[in-house]
Amino acid sequence: MVCTVAATAHAAPKAYAIAEVNVTDPVIYQKYIAAVSPVVAHFGGKYLVRAGRVVPLEGKAPTGRFIVIEFPSLAVAEQFESSPEYRAVAPLRLRSARSRLFLVEGALP
Repeated sequence: MVCTVAATAHAAPKAYAIAEVNVTDPVIYQKYIAAVSPVVAHFGGKYLVRAGRVVPLEGKAPTGRFIVIEFPSLAVAEQFESSPEYRAVAPLRLRSARSRLFLVEGALP
C-alpha cells in the first residue's frame, strides 16, 4: 500500500534521503535493513544507492557507506522520517551505526 501523500505528490519535485553510515554492529544493522525496507516502500521510497563503491574525486574520502532513497516529494520524505513506523525501527540503526542523514529536495524535470 502506497502512502496517500505519495500518490498525490506528482506535481512536487522528488526528494532524496541521503545518509552516510558507519556500521558499528553488523548483526543489528542487518535487522534494521530488514525492518526499514518495507517502511520505505510504504511511503513510496525507492533505493537508488545502497552501500555501493564510492570513488572520491575531490576532498576527503568518506569513511562509511552511502544510502540514497528517492521519495515522491519532500513532504513524503518528511512524513516517512517522522512516522510511527520509522520511529519504531530507527533505534536499531542508532544502536548499530553512526550516521549523518539529510533530506534534499530535487529539481523539477
